[in-house]
Formats: sequence, C-alpha cells, structure tokens
Amino acid sequence: MDIRSLRYFLAVAREENMTRAAELLHVTQPTLSKTLKSLEEELGKKLFKRRSFSIRLTDEGMLLRDRAEDLVAMADKIEKEFISLDEITGGDLYFGLAESYQMRYLAREIRRFKAAYPGLNYHITSGDTEQVTEKLDKGLLDFAVICSELPDSRKYDYITFPEKDIWGAVMPASHPLAIKKAITVDDLMGEPLFCSEQSWHREISEWAGDRAGELRLEGSFRLSYNGSMFALEGLGILLTFEHLVDCSENSGLVFRPLDPVKESSFYLIWSKYQTFTPIAERFLSQITQSFSEK
Repeated sequence: MDIRSLRYFLAVAREENMTRAAELLHVTQPTLSKTLKSLEEELGKKLFKRRSFSIRLTDEGMLLRDRAEDLVAMADKIEKEFISLDEITGGDLYFGLAESYQMRYLAREIRRFKAAYPGLNYHITSGDTEQVTEKLDKGLLDFAVICSELPDSRKYDYITFPEKDIWGAVMPASHPLAIKKAITVDDLMGEPLFCSEQSWHREISEWAGDRAGELRLEGSFRLSYNGSMFALEGLGILLTFEHLVDCSENSGLVFRPLDPVKESSFYLIWSKYQTFTPIAERFLSQITQSFSEK
C-alpha cells in the first residue's frame, strides 16, 4: 500500500464515480481500476459496492477512508515541511482551534507574522478539545488551542491566552429569565438546556456541583452558533461563552453570566517532543513573547 494508491482510493470515494475520479487524477480509467483492485487484493477486503452508474463504499471502505485521510494529510504535511526548510519567507502552519473570542489574539499574531513572512500559508481546523488534540497527537497539526484545566505536561508544552472566557446562558430576549442580571443553578431547574457534550460533563457539572444531575440537557452542539439558533426558536437555553454568538439589541437573544461566575482558560499547546519546521519555530517565538507582554 502506498500514498499514491490511497490518493486514488480517496478520489473515487469522494466522487463515487470511476470516470470522474480518473479525470480529476489525470489517469486513465483502466489504470485507476487496476490500482483499486490491487488495493482490495492487498487488504483482502472489498472496498466498494459497484453499481451501474455509481460506486459506494463498503463498511471496510469507510474504515480505510478514515485512515487514508489522515495518512495522506500527514504525507502532504511532511512534503511541505521539507520544502519549507529552504524557504525564508514562508511555509505552512497547521492549527486546530476551539471556539473562543480569544481567537482574535491568535489571528492578530498570524497577521503580524504574515507581514514578516508573506509566503506563510496557514490551515485552520475547528473542533472541541477532544477533536483537536486527537489531530495534534497524530502529527496533523503544529498547534492546538484548547479550553481545559492545565494541559497534560507529560504530553504537551503550552502558553496561556491573555484572558479567561466567561460562561453564561443565551436565551430569547422574551424569556422570563432574561430580566435577571445573572443565572443561578436554581434558575435552570426544569429548563431544556443546550451545551457541548464535553463542557456539559466538565465545566457545567463542576459549576452546578451536587445539583448537576438535576439539570436537563436537551441537546448537544459542538458549534455555539447552531445552538443559538435553537435557543432563538425557543427550544431551550444555550450554555456557552460570552461573545461567541450575536446577542446585540436586534438579535433577539440575550447573554446572562452564570452565578457564581464560571471562567475557563485557553491554551496554545504543542506536542512536547515535536520537531518544528523553521517557520513554526519562528511563529512560536513571536507568540510566546507577545503573550508574555500582555
């Protein structure tokens, strides 16, 4: 099994059509068919269900697709890293980011850095802590931004973002609780609630203490914006960070902080024994100095 075969496989999986995939890859259809047949023989599994006008993945094909995407992404990253060793003006940086208004600090540093290194290309993946650390651990990212307690110092080095995020409740402006300046655990009893599943079991559980089991999770959202649309339609109250969704006067939504106050820290982390490209080392040096001055 080689990277070229995996690229061919992924192209067919995306297009679900051998002819279109061959055109995109600039190879003949017989060449593509022969490569996929060899891949199936090597793995001893059928990867596709062939139909008259389309091709669909088998369960085994879906498993290979997930693994192949990571392997091809890693191969691309390695290739770009070696190219960037000779580049003074640029290179590629890969970030995995949790949601926070503090991403403005990271964006500001990238803007400054790109002014100094105009050949910089940066790639952003969004997700919760579990998603981005998984990619970081696989070597698919240079840096991740996570919301957590102190990162595991056995695995990661890190720097702390300048501020903390404040937890609160987002609800329609017409909701009875909207008249309150802050929201307590008692206020949320019996209310349908939205939150990320990770935060529900960690930050919200910690904030609610012994009464956490009495709160009702109506639905979980990885993206706060989507949760805010459900809140706007009166389906529940979204528990999230301040500034993540539009709660301006004409938005129809309001944000009320939790009482007692609940705050979360954010961290830029990287693998403890990671070997950085020159461009990644320069970026880390800049952002470390910048954050230390705030």
